[in-house]
Amino acid sequence: MADFPDSPDLLIFNGTVLTMDDRGTVIQNGAVAVSGDSIVSVGPAEKTDIRGAARVIDANGGIIMPGLINTHTHAAMTCFRGLADDMNLTTWLNEYIFPAEARLSHERVYTGAMLACAEMMLSGTTCFADMYLFEDAVAEAAARAGMRAVTGEVLYDFDSPNYGPIDKGFDYTLELIDRWRNDPLITIAVEPHSPYLCAPELLRRAAAISEEYEIPMIVHVAETAGEVDQIRKTHGKSPVAHLADIGVLSPRFLACHCVAVTKADIDLLRSHDVKVSHNPESNMKLASGIAPVPAMQDAGLCVALGTDGPTSNNNLDMFMEMDAAAKIHKVNQLDPTVMDAGTVLRMATIDAARALGLDKVTGSVEPGKKADIIVIDTNKPHLTPMYNICSHLVYAAGGADVQHVVINGVPVVDDGRLVSFDAEAVMDQMQQIAVEIRGLHDWTAKSRNTAAKAGKE
Repeated sequence: MADFPDSPDLLIFNGTVLTMDDRGTVIQNGAVAVSGDSIVSVGPAEKTDIRGAARVIDANGGIIMPGLINTHTHAAMTCFRGLADDMNLTTWLNEYIFPAEARLSHERVYTGAMLACAEMMLSGTTCFADMYLFEDAVAEAAARAGMRAVTGEVLYDFDSPNYGPIDKGFDYTLELIDRWRNDPLITIAVEPHSPYLCAPELLRRAAAISEEYEIPMIVHVAETAGEVDQIRKTHGKSPVAHLADIGVLSPRFLACHCVAVTKADIDLLRSHDVKVSHNPESNMKLASGIAPVPAMQDAGLCVALGTDGPTSNNNLDMFMEMDAAAKIHKVNQLDPTVMDAGTVLRMATIDAARALGLDKVTGSVEPGKKADIIVIDTNKPHLTPMYNICSHLVYAAGGADVQHVVINGVPVVDDGRLVSFDAEAVMDQMQQIAVEIRGLHDWTAKSRNTAAKAGKE
């Protein structure tokens, strides 16, 4: 811990600092000093002088900790939240989501992503990884909101509503890399949808871009047993083995879901230092299954948390995701010691940063890292008393307990209010989009009913 400067740009004090560093350092009555976009000092509050700081945030005895990191979502699907629930993944995708996405535009995706940024920041998320269409709009939204993001255009074998044929999709990805190359908040990833929607050549081409530009490659992998059966019929092996066989696995590879994986698959993932994004609420809601996360962690895999999209979850609150992640594995293994609170908290902070290749940048409160910090108000009935800080954060706290959010040194949530942009205006815009989407949903239902009647005649 360094000495505190005489005049930091921002001083957060009077709280318990949960650093999430490698030593698990916790500082009672601690303080964090920020200059520019970076943390410069962390230590006891009595060593600071708040009079010299340009701005101070009083944590009022709460928790000062790194912002949460959502390693897998589809932010602009806020446009479709609640449109199609309580159905299987194939029906959900083919009969509702894909037809609705065919009507998307840069403007709609921008509005949907802005709404998602508001939801995430207000609930303590400071960084998210996104896979969707019109991802330049998502990057623009995150930058405008003041949020750290890893964004990448979804690539697949069929034509996209955004770029058309796949060659144009790779051109679009390269344009994203070039445009956002030096942005302080935005990292571009290359993001093929999945082994079942992407030919081997597409996946190899994506892996080559990941290697050349040293950027993440993010892919849905083994989300359902049906996907595994399909890949086995097509390629004669599991999705993980198929990806290994075609040479695309690497330390930059983030495999999302990994629900239907075997021990052999886990060993393959570990041998290539692949990272995993675990999305328990989405997996529960779509009845995809329970990923063997404890086995992955026992094998040495870096496993992080993500919410998945707002239509398959249906929220972006990482506190709820932590709670679900801890509990689903306990009941699945009939073992209350599995997935302890400290492990789950790391999955949403420093392990999440590591999964995205950002662990030198964010994920913990340490000097030299970017100032991505949240303050939790613990003066609440459901957080009183507090015997174990990690336990409270995972099992008792919620997104509504977030009082302050700082991203890259800039306060974006102050006293529970979003201050980086006008969320109310975005909500009004989304209401108009919903009117248009509702008309599309009615059209989709009528088309399905017409087809069903035609089949009976």
